[in-house]
Amino acid sequence: MEKLTNKEEEIMQALWKAERAFVKDLLPFFTDPPLHYNTVSTIIRNLEEKGYVGHRSYGNTHEYYALVNKEDYQNQFVINKLVGDYFDNSYKNLVSYFAQNDKVTAEELREILRMIEQG
Repeated sequence: MEKLTNKEEEIMQALWKAERAFVKDLLPFFTDPPLHYNTVSTIIRNLEEKGYVGHRSYGNTHEYYALVNKEDYQNQFVINKLVGDYFDNSYKNLVSYFAQNDKVTAEELREILRMIEQG
């Protein structure tokens, strides 16, 4: 699995939300700035070539769907990159950052510990 460009990630975010969509169905996800139909179509085809997206044909029209789930992508690229780039590859440093900056409460930390202990 290779890392996606920012625009490819945006298209995947929309496709993950929609689950299955024609290109025209994805356009409302991109309003600021709006993306042109041809741009979305080109990016979707690139994602298909990379193995992230599949399609079902209805004549000349294609309905697209994700072949890679969001959690797998997040685990491989987003979260690991964040922890590696900003927290010295330490999840402890990540959690500590949130705790020190009042982004997570003591009760939320206890809940996280319970989840870890339960496996």
